[in-house]
Order: sequence, then C-alpha cells, then structure tokens
Amino acid sequence: MSITPLPQGKQKNRKKSKPAKASEQPVSFKKRMPCLLIIFAILFTVLIGRVFWLSVVNGPKLKQLAVRQWTRSTPQTAQRGLIVDCNGAELAVNTQAYKVVIWPSAVKAGERERVARELGSVLGVSSEKILEKLSSSTIREYTVKRQLDEETINKVRSLQLGKGVGIAQDVKRYYPYGTLLSQVIGFTNIDSAGQSGLELILDKYLTGRDGKMIAETDSRGNPIAGSSYQYIDAADGDKAQLTVDVNMQSYLENALEEAILVNNAKDAQGIILDVRTGAIKAISTKPDFDPNDPPRNDLAALAALSKNRVVTDAYEPGSTFKILTLAAALDAGCTDLDSSFYCNGGYIVNGERIRCWRHAGHGSQNLTEATENSCNVCFMQLALSMGVEQFYDYLYAFGLGQSTGSGLIGESDGIVTHQKYITANDLARIGFGQSIAVTPIQLASAVAAAVNGGELHTPYIIEEITAADGTVIFKADTTPVRRVISEESSKKVCEILQSVVDNGTGRNAKIEGYAIGGKTGTAQKYDSYGRVAEGSYICSFIGFAPADEPRYLCLILVDEPHVGSIFGSTVAAPYVRRVLSQILPYANIPKSGHNAEGVEVPNVTGMSMEEALAALEAAGLTGVYECEAPVTFQVPAAGERMPYGSSVLLYTGSEGINQETDEPYYVAMPDLAGMTPLQAYTALRGAGLVMEADPADPYGVVIGQSISAGDPVEYGSSVTVYFDWPTPTPAPSQTAQPEVTPSPAVTQQPAETPEPTPSPTDEPNE
Repeated sequence: MSITPLPQGKQKNRKKSKPAKASEQPVSFKKRMPCLLIIFAILFTVLIGRVFWLSVVNGPKLKQLAVRQWTRSTPQTAQRGLIVDCNGAELAVNTQAYKVVIWPSAVKAGERERVARELGSVLGVSSEKILEKLSSSTIREYTVKRQLDEETINKVRSLQLGKGVGIAQDVKRYYPYGTLLSQVIGFTNIDSAGQSGLELILDKYLTGRDGKMIAETDSRGNPIAGSSYQYIDAADGDKAQLTVDVNMQSYLENALEEAILVNNAKDAQGIILDVRTGAIKAISTKPDFDPNDPPRNDLAALAALSKNRVVTDAYEPGSTFKILTLAAALDAGCTDLDSSFYCNGGYIVNGERIRCWRHAGHGSQNLTEATENSCNVCFMQLALSMGVEQFYDYLYAFGLGQSTGSGLIGESDGIVTHQKYITANDLARIGFGQSIAVTPIQLASAVAAAVNGGELHTPYIIEEITAADGTVIFKADTTPVRRVISEESSKKVCEILQSVVDNGTGRNAKIEGYAIGGKTGTAQKYDSYGRVAEGSYICSFIGFAPADEPRYLCLILVDEPHVGSIFGSTVAAPYVRRVLSQILPYANIPKSGHNAEGVEVPNVTGMSMEEALAALEAAGLTGVYECEAPVTFQVPAAGERMPYGSSVLLYTGSEGINQETDEPYYVAMPDLAGMTPLQAYTALRGAGLVMEADPADPYGVVIGQSISAGDPVEYGSSVTVYFDWPTPTPAPSQTAQPEVTPSPAVTQQPAETPEPTPSPTDEPNE
C-alpha cells in the first residue's frame, strides 16, 4: 500500500507528538470507575426495589391473582342479625334462599348460547346479558340471580347445564308480622343491606361477615377430583332487642286503622310509652306498607309510607299542650287547686281580645273545672302569670325545641320561637297550645314527665344489642335526664287530668275498673304558606293509666278527619280508651274500685236513632250523634264493657264532610237591644238558642248581649244577655254593651267543638 506524502511546505511546519507518560494511563481508568459503580448501584437498587415491590408491597395481590388461577371461591353468605321485641318475638329474620352463579371459563364455547337461553328462561333474566358474561374473558365468576326459592333452584338443576353453572346458599330478609312496626323496622335491599328504619340505623351491627369455600381447579376452571376444600366460616350479625311489645303494637295499629276508617281521615299516628323509663312500647303511623314487598317501583309512595310521622312531623298541639302549662304553673307556684278563673268568652291582652273556644264563656271556675272545660282563658292567664322567661325555662326542661334523642330516623326538633321574639300575646297563645309546634314523641315524652313524678326520660326503642356469642354490646340507659317538676306538682297534675276524664271533655276515655287521666286536643292545620287551612284539623287525645300511679301513656292523633263531630273527645279519645283497656289487663295491672260499675254495650247498629238511644239508655249509657238517621256504626263495638253512664258514638253514614260549615247548624244572632226579658227569651228560643240572664233575676230591658247581632252562632248555644233599667237620656247612637268580640259560627256539637272559621290568630282549640 502506497502512502502519499504531504507537501513539503506542510511537512516542514508540522510538530511531532510527544510520547505519553506511563503514569498518565491509570488516571483515566480511575475517573471511569466511580461512574460505573454508581450505575451498578442504581441498577441493583432498582432490582431490590422491584423485588421488594413484588414480594412485599404487591405480593398479597399477586398471590391472590395466582390463587384465583388454580382455585374457585364460592361465597358463603352470613346471617343478618335478628330484630326481636321485648319478649323475644322475631320481627326481622332470615329465610333460606339460593343464588345461581356461573364460571364463564368452565362453559364450552358451543354450549354458551344454550346455557344463556335456558338459564334466562327459568330465572327471568335477559339471556343476552348472560351470554355477554359467558363470553367475557375477564370475568371469573358472575352471580346471575339471588334470593331464589327451592322450586326455582330445582328447575335450574333439571337443566343439567354443566360444571360452569353453580348453586350456592343465600339469605333473604323476612318480616313475619308484615306491616306491623314497618316504618320503625324498615327494610333491606337484595344484598341484605339496610335501606331504612332500624335496618339502616343498626346496619353495622346487623350485618355479618361473609365466609367462603375454596376449591382447586384445572386450567378450565373445573374442580380437580380428590383435591381439598377450604372453608372460611361466615360470622353472623348481632341481635337487636327492642322495647316494643308486639301485642301492644297490634292493639295500637288496629285502633289507628279503625280511627282512619270511621272518621274518613287522611292518616293517624300513635305512640305508647312506659312513663317510668321512657321505653317505647308501640309506635305507628297509618297507612303503612309491607316491608316484605315494599313499593320500590314508586319511590315517592315508598318515601311517604316509610315516614314515621310520630318523630318527623311537627304540629300545633292544641289543648293537649295545656298539660304542660298546667304542670309548669303548679310547680312555679303561680296557681293551685283553689285558684279561681272567670271566662266570659275571651281575654284581653295588649288591647287584643283572644277568644276562648267557647264563645259564650265558662263563667267562674276553679283550676280543675277550667281544665275539665279546657278553658283557653284560664291557660292564657297561667302562661302570663309565669312570664316568658320562667315559662320558657319549663318548656326547655320538658325537652321542647330539641330532639328527644330517641335515635329514630328523621326526628324533628319541633318549632319553639326564641323567647326574645315572644310578645305577651304570643305567650298567651302558647299557654293553650298555639304558636308552638311539637312532634308527637316530644309531647308524649313531656307529658310522661308531668305525670310520672316529674322526671324527664329519653324515649328509646333499642333495649340491647348482643353478639352471636351472647356478649352484650349495647344496653339502654334509663337514668332520668333531669327533674322538671316536683313530685307534689306531678301528683296534682294527675288528679286534675283524672277529673278531666271523669267529668270533663275526656269522658269518652273512661275504662271500667281503672282510673284514667287524659286531655283532648283539636288544632287547626296550616298550608304551605303558613295560612290557616280552613276545615283541616288534627284531633288528638293523650291518656295515661292508672291515673293514681301512672305506668303507660298513649297518644293518638287523627289527621284531617271528615265527619260531623270534629274534636278530640270523639275522634281520638275512644281509640285511646280501646288501647288502654287492652294493654292494662295484658300488663297484669289490677283493677281498682274506680268506675267499678260497668255495663255491656248493646248492639244498636241497624236501629233507628230513636231505638238506639232507647237501648243505650236502658243499659245505662248515652249516645252521641249528629244526624237523625239509622245507625250504621258504633264506637265502642257491641259486647265491650264501659263504665255506667259512658257515651257511645253513633254514626249514621249521613255525617257530612266538614259539616261544621253546613248552614243548617247555624243561626243568625238576633238583635235583642231594648227587649224586655220575656221578649228576649222568646226571640232566642225561636232561634234555637238558650238565654242566660245577667242578673239571674232580670229586670228592665236588654242593654247588651255576649254575641253581636247578625253574627252566625251555633244552634243550641247559650247566650248571655245583660239587663238593666234604661237610662233617662240614652245615647242616641247605640245601646251600651259590655266589651264583646263577635264569635264565628260553629256546628251543633258538644261544648268542646272547635270554631270552624277561625282567623289566622284565633284558631280552634278545645
């Protein structure tokens, strides 16, 4: 090979390179070594980190994936915990059921369409959906349908669909008593998870831990013959025992259903409390639903039927609230049994005349008589005598304006306007149950404190929760929350309320052989704009027994009754009487000498009204009725026993809806000015009214009348007429009259009937 020499000129200028020194070569190697070591260290660290990640961090997951490749896991459903009543009666249980499971990898491709078609036909499931799951390469196991009965499972077995279709045990929730206590217990979904009521509240206790069975399989997912099986046992849920007694619950629900039917009402609610502890023995809102078959396809209806209105809905209580005013005033020393009150039909507060429900007034009365008469004037005076601050202290002590702590879903706090906004007029109305709203459970709890010796208890429904091994996880605390009134004041309240039933508006709650205490209530309802809903009432009665040593309290509310006699003593009191007359013997409470003379109620259904009244009179009873027509229904029913002299409600089927507005029950008040006593008596008698003269031995001419001329007035009402000798120079414009506010008309009903056409500031109140 020839080498071309460089040009001479360039060769002359080129410098010769110096040979490298031997000591310079190791320096280059030393510089490279740290870099190599760092690279190897990084690679080693990454390798160690990857091994750590695979074996430690992600190891359990990878192991699980590996196990899934050679094993098949069949879940074993745990039993959901039972719900039982105070005596152990099972309210919510589990029944044996089955589920169908498929393993797509174990089904041959040529068999998939047949399996999907036949399985879908038996189970009522889309065959296309089953085929989609069978064709999937990512699905190891799929549950086709759950909670199947044995008959359906036998049909699946008869298909002989191969090893790719399996059957496993399942659990279905079942409620043996159907609709009984349905709003409180609630229901579960298909996975046995709580959806409402106690099933939802106690879900973490009732839900168990599922187990499983693991079997080794081949590459196609078929079990390997002779291989071992591994079982992981399921852990059942805890058992919840309630304070409710199924018998008392059935007594209450039967009474509510009849109250709705007889009174053509929108709905009815009720609660029974043990006043000594606050235990809820029964609670219900009717209508309700069957939790075994809830209307899941109509969510609005399901929500309405699931609503426990005893705890969720606040309402203006009316005269049942007077129990709390009475208890507070007695305990505060603002009144006593000897206190006297005068009612002329209204009471003036800050220039406003607030009417009593009885527009003719109750006259002079003591505290017991005023409570028997449910006189609004008396309770206005009691509230005003305490003042806002003291009265509110008692209201808060009774637990108003806050949740009772029952633990039931959706409990409302009620509505108690802050005291800084309360005027004397508001305070007067609160005294007789207006301008304040409570839930039924709040009122029942507060009244229980007023009659049990003065101690407030938290109403509760969960007695205890126990684990499957018998360990008690939860136990209810029945310690009183606080003392509200003294034992002496509570005893006086009981005595007065017993007199209300014996002699006053609560007489339809009398029970043979027992002393009963209680109070009626009729309250106006309001629309969504806060305006008075004309013709819409809530009628209620709260009763307790025995009155001398209270043990059980029952409150029943009938919402929007549509019969002629719309007031608590006829719409609600008879049903409280029925409930108490059943639970007292059931609870082995002995009879006393009170109301000892009892009679059996005769069957007067089908008789004319005249015949029915004669039959009742012969038995020592009286009849309450609206229309002179044949009797179609009676309360109490024939064969029941009642104290001598009690009233039987007679229905004719002719009672008008909202009859309190029907014209035949009204008359126009005559103008009596200037008439002599005889002339006034004749004029009132001709109008169907009764004259009460003032003075009792009248003289001169009429100078005033308690109801203004021309005003509509209840047929048969009493009218106070004032007489005096005419003055020599009478005023030319008008006759002097005592201050009287016109009263709206009411129907021909007993004295406690609410006024049917109230103004927004003067609603009806028994």
